[in-house]
Amino acid sequence: MATIKKNKLKFRIRPINRNDKEWIKKFISQEWSSEIVVAHSKIFHPYNLLGFIAYRKNKYLGLTTYYIERKKLEIITMNAIIQGRGIGTALLKAVERVAHKLRCKKIWLITTNDNIDAIRFYQQKRFRIVTIHQNAIEVSRRLKPEIPFIGNYGIPIKDEVVLEKII
Repeated sequence: MATIKKNKLKFRIRPINRNDKEWIKKFISQEWSSEIVVAHSKIFHPYNLLGFIAYRKNKYLGLTTYYIERKKLEIITMNAIIQGRGIGTALLKAVERVAHKLRCKKIWLITTNDNIDAIRFYQQKRFRIVTIHQNAIEVSRRLKPEIPFIGNYGIPIKDEVVLEKII
């Protein structure tokens, strides 16, 4: 476990454990409109995935979950309750350590075209936009009708944006 101090906010990062399952279900439902996440036409249940939690004392501050397949680590969720305090960066570093330890070739993720803040965050962390799947959210809505039509900044949610970092 690492202790992180940035902008006078101290927190720790630890792996998800089975006692976190109910909190993860609630948190993902709150942040993602459902207990499931859909990306590239696949349904994920974050409460069953590996990942890390940022916390301070007994308060959760952030969550990231991931899935590994064929030496490629896919970030499924990444959420910080407080923005701009280093929580997302610390969670990403924890994921990167796992990827290096397991000798993954790359870390990748999918977000939606409206998620400008995430796209900016990952590009600042040396991820590159490698693909845009136009109108892919139409398919995702068939699997998860809760996906809104209008997203951040009033932008219509239509496309999947794929970002990756070769390691």
